[in-house]
Amino acid sequence: MKFDISRGKGCCFRVDESRSSDQRTPGMEIDLGKITEGILCSYRTAGGMNNVDESNLPSKRAVASICEDLLQIVFPGFHDQEPIHSSHLSRVTAHRLFSIADRLLAELRKSVRTRAAGQPQLDCESVMIEFLDSIPKVRELLASDVQAAFEGDPAASGTQEIIVAYPFIETLAIQRLAHLFYLQGIPLIPRMMTEWAHSRSGIDIHPGAQIGSHFFIDHGTGVVIGETAIIGSHVKLYQGVSLIARSLAGGQALRGKRRHPALEDGVTIYAGATIMGGDTVVGAGSTVAASVFLTHSVPPRSLVFYEERQLQVLNKDQRGKSWDDWVI
Repeated sequence: MKFDISRGKGCCFRVDESRSSDQRTPGMEIDLGKITEGILCSYRTAGGMNNVDESNLPSKRAVASICEDLLQIVFPGFHDQEPIHSSHLSRVTAHRLFSIADRLLAELRKSVRTRAAGQPQLDCESVMIEFLDSIPKVRELLASDVQAAFEGDPAASGTQEIIVAYPFIETLAIQRLAHLFYLQGIPLIPRMMTEWAHSRSGIDIHPGAQIGSHFFIDHGTGVVIGETAIIGSHVKLYQGVSLIARSLAGGQALRGKRRHPALEDGVTIYAGATIMGGDTVVGAGSTVAASVFLTHSVPPRSLVFYEERQLQVLNKDQRGKSWDDWVI
């Protein structure tokens, strides 16, 4: 095809007559001017999707690149094509931190410009320094998560397999890092980070979720954890578990309020279960069976399951010996 600008108002794509007959459609002509005007018209009529004459937003590609490099910092040697010798670790880490800091500061500055008028000013350099300074603490939490996965999954051959192959640990690493920005009130970037991880793993954890140590998501696909969810230590989830809000009918009126459930220490939630509502608390040491839809709190050491289509909540310590060993 060739451009034809002879029509004045727009330009056309015309079929290149030099091409063989089997490579072109006779008489084909595309009026790009008309198509352009149609798209511009949609810009005028469908507002809210245009970022024109506004502040430059954080770059999705830049944030994705930063996430990749953060994983190299958090798990040195696991996200690299070449091995890292211990004698080079200091130099490599310093170089990576310098690169991350330079790019991250630029994206933070874009992000804070989107804050609503009247909100407190944020010092992007201070935010970035505090974030990078918190990486060792995040690594401590992630080490506990890796250990929980190894102890809780007989299919794991070792901690190296968990770090390099289990999707939950990469997703959780990004979420724990994004949570630091969330706590400092940084807009856009925390969610961009967790959605980048979500797109890779199928595990959707909002950066606002509070998650304790020794957290393990087995398999993981389809897990959803909402913004105000609170998860204690030594909690284990299986695939398809949802910790969701009771209703979205309130919309923006519910912003900043508790909408998602809390799981206390030592809770296990089996595949496909849904726990709903900001007032719902699953007590410590409880087990929720597969496909349960739970909308109210249960006390510690509860066993929650369906029996003949009726939801049952029993005390795990008083059950008979006939129960299968799936009860944790």
